Amino acid sequence: MKIELYDGIKKGAGLFLMLFFGAIYSCTKDQALESGNGPAELNIPKGFPQPIFPADNIPTPNRIALGKMLFFDPVLSKDSTVSCASCHKPANYFSDTLAFSFGVGGQLGARNAPGLYNIAYAPALFWDGGVPTLEQQVVAPIQNPVEMDMNINAVVTRLLNHPNYVSLFQQAYNQPPDVYALSRALASYERTLYSGNSRYDRYLQDGDSTALNASEIRGKNIFFGEKGECFHCHGEYNFTNYSYQNNGLYAVYADSGRERITLNPDDYGKFKVPSLRNIAMTAPYMHDGSLKTLEDVVDHYNSGGHPDATTSFFIKPLGLTDQDKTDLVNFMKALTDSTVVQ
Repeated sequence: MKIELYDGIKKGAGLFLMLFFGAIYSCTKDQALESGNGPAELNIPKGFPQPIFPADNIPTPNRIALGKMLFFDPVLSKDSTVSCASCHKPANYFSDTLAFSFGVGGQLGARNAPGLYNIAYAPALFWDGGVPTLEQQVVAPIQNPVEMDMNINAVVTRLLNHPNYVSLFQQAYNQPPDVYALSRALASYERTLYSGNSRYDRYLQDGDSTALNASEIRGKNIFFGEKGECFHCHGEYNFTNYSYQNNGLYAVYADSGRERITLNPDDYGKFKVPSLRNIAMTAPYMHDGSLKTLEDVVDHYNSGGHPDATTSFFIKPLGLTDQDKTDLVNFMKALTDSTVVQ
């Protein structure tokens, strides 16, 4: 009887401790969520993998809110006229409508500003893959003399003297503004930008056979077949394999692309393969914005471009008819996700 009683007391005590510590954990978790410091719920599209976040920068509501405020604030630029959103406009799917964006003093950048949707998946940033993380990338345009032209430490000083930012950084990163928290806040916001609800997605993921018309289906078959060769580089869920390719745009490149980073002549004229999601809404195209329309893009690939020692194997004359080209353009237009702008 004593043994049974003792066992009963042990089990009862164990249950009590489980409930007690469970309640503490639950309260702590609830308090973290209420305070904006718990992990944020992100709207990951159907069929997309879970993004991998840095261990020291898990997105939380407070970090995202701070990053969003910084993204739209021209305080990051030398003359307080240029923000991240000046070149990555939400209404244009976080891209620019110009071949080159304007920086402080009306200076022009050197490369086209691409869209930012699904940027959380990118293994490296910039057209040449020059930086490996979003946290590092966001510092570059701030210090670039033709973009924001602002010393990053001077930005931190501004934020320390700002009436709101000190408390917001404290809430998000438990510290006052510094380069570490500034770069991570901007990266946290950019990791909330997802797009994967186009008509093509409804056709593929939801089995909606009416989501694409006959021309778009023909274009899809060209895109994913050897007739168009597009899928070799623009496959998978985000319509890019994130490789670097010379697509034969020029015989001689003013911008040597990936070679500037690797110093390898085999990388001459190679640029990162961009995602084709929302491509109809992010003109102009190519690293230098030199092609104005999707029709121009298809014409370029159909022609075979300018063959060179580093040109991709898949760049060759395609022999597409006018109807083929129209169908291919129509399919790419079906990759637009109108819900993100709404």
